[in-house]
Amino acid sequence: LGPFSLLLMGIVAVHCMDMLVKCSRHLCDKLQRPFLDYGDAVQCGLEVGPVAWLRSHSYLGRRLVHVFLILTQLGFCCVYFVFLAVNIKQVVGAANGTTSECSSNSTVVLTDTMDTRIYLLCFLPFIILLVYIRNLKWLSPFSLLANVVMLVSLVILYQYIARDIPDPRNLPFVAGWRTFPLFFGTAIFAFEGIGVILPLENRMQKPREFPFVLFLGMGIVTSLYISLGTLGYLRFGHSIEGSVTLNLPNCWRLYQSVKILYSFGIFITYALQFYVPAEIIIPPAVALVPERWVLLVDLGIRTVMVLLTDEITVIIPQ
Repeated sequence: LGPFSLLLMGIVAVHCMDMLVKCSRHLCDKLQRPFLDYGDAVQCGLEVGPVAWLRSHSYLGRRLVHVFLILTQLGFCCVYFVFLAVNIKQVVGAANGTTSECSSNSTVVLTDTMDTRIYLLCFLPFIILLVYIRNLKWLSPFSLLANVVMLVSLVILYQYIARDIPDPRNLPFVAGWRTFPLFFGTAIFAFEGIGVILPLENRMQKPREFPFVLFLGMGIVTSLYISLGTLGYLRFGHSIEGSVTLNLPNCWRLYQSVKILYSFGIFITYALQFYVPAEIIIPPAVALVPERWVLLVDLGIRTVMVLLTDEITVIIPQ
């Protein structure tokens, strides 16, 4: 039932994204404002609502949304750290010749050469330098490059998992209900782009065309999620890893390059997910300091936020 559940969640997620953009645009027109962020949209929506108590406490809605966005987006950043660490660890392990089975077209267990948490710390300075890029416009060329390399990786990944699929009748049609919360959390993570919907719409040259871009982009993304998830499960069954890239042959350079390319794409995407909590936390903080300290405080807060996500993954690497 995974593909059907994922399709349903994709439809709900896209519908919610569309409603969010429409509500924001309606409030912008009504209040004569050029754009609204998440907090502004919630606060303004409550202020013009029918409930008197909510109108007088609209600021609480703004704060609550900001807290949820910070927790969600930084949580995604933690997952990105783990993805980078485990994939690069597997690449390095194979390159070091830690297995004698490299001639076979299979995924073999590699001997650990270094703890995963060391890899997490190794990525730290590079992530910190990346988030020092404070403008989405400056990130767009890197984002385009990341999308291209991930597209190439997807093509290679599909051609591998679509071959030699075993008899699917040996797999259960429905998993146990105890696994549904894990599936739900993974599926929600898959649609994590909802956190950057309004910032992207606000910075488009033609914001009115955003719904078309949204439906086209999310339609493609949902189709890829469903097809890749289904084929991956059919191909690897119960031995499938949390990231299907970890099921690729360890010692074929082509498939090792997929892990490297995907890791590069995730590395760049970290900055996009980081942008939302940074825009919530940093502006109020820098407003409290003299002009000469603004840049230092800005970069300091960004550094601390990255350190926080890295330390969380070091403490809880699974």
